[in-house]
Amino acid sequence: MNSKIEKMARTGYVAKGVVYGITGVLTFMAAFNLGGKTTGKTEVMEFLEKQSFGNVLMALVVIGLLCYVGWRLIQAFKDPENIGNDNKGKVKRVGFFISAIVYLGLAIYGIKKLINAGTGGSSSQNFEFLSGNFGVFVFAVVGLCLLGVSIAKFKKVYSKKFLEKFDLKSISEKKRRKVIKNTGYLGIISRGIIFAILAYFFLRAAYTSNTSDIQTTTDAFSFLRNSSYGAYLMGIVAAGFVCYAIFMFAMAKYRKFN
Repeated sequence: MNSKIEKMARTGYVAKGVVYGITGVLTFMAAFNLGGKTTGKTEVMEFLEKQSFGNVLMALVVIGLLCYVGWRLIQAFKDPENIGNDNKGKVKRVGFFISAIVYLGLAIYGIKKLINAGTGGSSSQNFEFLSGNFGVFVFAVVGLCLLGVSIAKFKKVYSKKFLEKFDLKSISEKKRRKVIKNTGYLGIISRGIIFAILAYFFLRAAYTSNTSDIQTTTDAFSFLRNSSYGAYLMGIVAAGFVCYAIFMFAMAKYRKFN
């Protein structure tokens, strides 16, 4: 594989890890009233903006996210790792494309924050145009897709296929191999839980024809917090996001490219 593409992918994994790490830390702190707040991806940009040299930090993350978008698009259209064009391969490549669109949206949000630095503004969005039968259809499709993603995450953990991205035998330190495995397990499970909650939100909205607002990761964490043993559940899943961040950093350093 072209070394430039490989560097792009590794840079993208670092940026993704930063996003998940900040999300997890702030949400974990909020769960136990330690000063954080329930956080989603867009709130990460707002958090960075408020730090010293915030615009510089945000710009670096945006660049990293654009690298990740580029890598996902290359995976989707160029298939550098020979995933193939059978049904399973097509599903994976469509998933790569959707992932690229999601993180492109986050990168564009960060760019807008940089352009309008200091002007403030709300990140909330209203999707009233999705009302009616069209909105019900869209929400039902999105909900089913999110449910499929959630199931895929749990299957990935069960099958241990996520470890195939690493040449673990080449990593001499046993402790380091263990960290990669455990953070991968916990991180992917936590993502599976959040995707399942989001699927529930969208399918419920479709069933009740209440499709004016999009539910986000922040809402999913709030849902956990409002349940029985909410603080602990939210804290555990948030800790899983931190684990996923560590796993992404491991991907950036140790992932093999076929």
